[in-house]
Amino acid sequence: MAPASEPRAFQPLPYLMAVLEKPHTASGFQLNTPPAGVNASDVLPRGFLEFLEPLHRRFTPWQQQLIARRKSALSASHGGQKPRHLPPSEATRGDWRIELPEWGADQRNQMTGPADDIELCVKMLNSGAPAVMLDLEDSCVNQFNHQLRGVDNILACLRGEAGYLDKKRNQQVGIKSAQTVILVRPRGLHISQGGVAGQTVSASLYDVAQIVFQVDPAWLKHPLTFYIPKSESAEEALWWRDLFRALAEARGWERNAIRCMALVESHPLAYQMEEFIFNLREHILALNLGRWDYMASLIHFNFEDPDWVLPDRNTIPHDVPFFQRLRELMPEICHRRGILAIGGMTALYPSREDRELNDRALAALEKDKKNEATMLMDGAWTGHPDQNQIAIEQFPFPNQLQSRRGLSDEPGAHAGAVDRYLDLRPVPAGVGQRTLAGTRAAVRTVIRYRNGVLNGRGASLLDGYMEDLATDRIYRLMIAQRMRHRDQVAVLDDAGRELPHTKELISRIFDEELEKLEAAPGAHAQKYAEAREISEAMVLNREFDPF
Repeated sequence: MAPASEPRAFQPLPYLMAVLEKPHTASGFQLNTPPAGVNASDVLPRGFLEFLEPLHRRFTPWQQQLIARRKSALSASHGGQKPRHLPPSEATRGDWRIELPEWGADQRNQMTGPADDIELCVKMLNSGAPAVMLDLEDSCVNQFNHQLRGVDNILACLRGEAGYLDKKRNQQVGIKSAQTVILVRPRGLHISQGGVAGQTVSASLYDVAQIVFQVDPAWLKHPLTFYIPKSESAEEALWWRDLFRALAEARGWERNAIRCMALVESHPLAYQMEEFIFNLREHILALNLGRWDYMASLIHFNFEDPDWVLPDRNTIPHDVPFFQRLRELMPEICHRRGILAIGGMTALYPSREDRELNDRALAALEKDKKNEATMLMDGAWTGHPDQNQIAIEQFPFPNQLQSRRGLSDEPGAHAGAVDRYLDLRPVPAGVGQRTLAGTRAAVRTVIRYRNGVLNGRGASLLDGYMEDLATDRIYRLMIAQRMRHRDQVAVLDDAGRELPHTKELISRIFDEELEKLEAAPGAHAQKYAEAREISEAMVLNREFDPF
């Protein structure tokens, strides 16, 4: 077996601390590169760039081809050729099945949070959740320093050596002994990493390769497992399959040594779930309905259709038909093939300071997860330790793999069965409200979220809701939708009058919300003006990729 890199101490090494202390300002979709004056070869593990080079030559050009195909699919959808089910194939008709390992059987709650926050990582691992997902993507700032910190924290967690100083109690807190399944989410195929030995490489490759290169299998309580984000086709599963195989070969591991779960976060992939699983059948253990990015993708792929101008986000019920139909189909496909179906995140967060908000958030969580369990899903995502027990209690132990309604290729042919070719695009008519207040809330949130990013936070708790890149993307798309279809779709002010969403109106709302934010206590320490400039430009320029 090829050796892992030289062991790294739990506390960040001096070179890493030097990188972390350097300021690095984000600007929209800026390419992630090392800060000025920092050479990647000086801060990455010795031997890693040589390990990465042959993988880069093989997988980065392929990644770029897949990105180009995504753009073509999006353009086709805007032209009227919307995503649809693929023709029958070996993937959908073949008699194949995946054997779920015992260590992965209980995934009733996957606690989820940014990998660059070591205190949160430890708290999640000590929460009692069956699984914890350490995130390098949506909830982690896409900056070189944060990614380095995230990878170091992941390795410390895998070693069982992570810890933080509890300042209130003035004591060091480490990871308690447990069989918690640790999952790692790298950045998606749509993202590239710059400044690595003078090259731009696939960020997915860069993240996964860094961890594989440094892992010692002796640390692991279960096979190394990645959470694949943002896929848009079954074809992309082949990229991940071949990457896992190539990395295993480079380390001298068995071909299927690396396992994965995958998020269904794009509208096209919802129509190709079984084919996606088939292509990754040696590695995959679960699909997850990443519903906030999925909602953003629905808007993006239906952007030119006025019927798809969505209501204010927080007036859309958790069981809206475009979610509920996917919740019907996903467990049937997953259970048919022997893997788990995992539900999404409830955005309203509990609060230990606000009793009313806390009670409301936990009640919403219970209702949401009970619905997912009724739809035969096997578990869910949460992001706060206080949510863990309620989430777990809604799902049968250890899973619902044996529960099936059955799939039918012909609607109505089998009573109670789910249509294999279910329409996953039911128009959201009669749902929620479209209001000026909703637009204002969206503008305020994108400014505050981007301000968090500029201050090093990839996820921020705002007005009781956890906002990350996925929800920021939803809000940017909703604002732009209302501008694009202002002559066909009414948005009402507080008096019930229609208010067309012109560019001038949106700029005025950005002005007004910025003024309110800058008048709040402590605003002098924030970066609201820069955040507003970036956010408004992203809306007006229609920068809506999941970045």
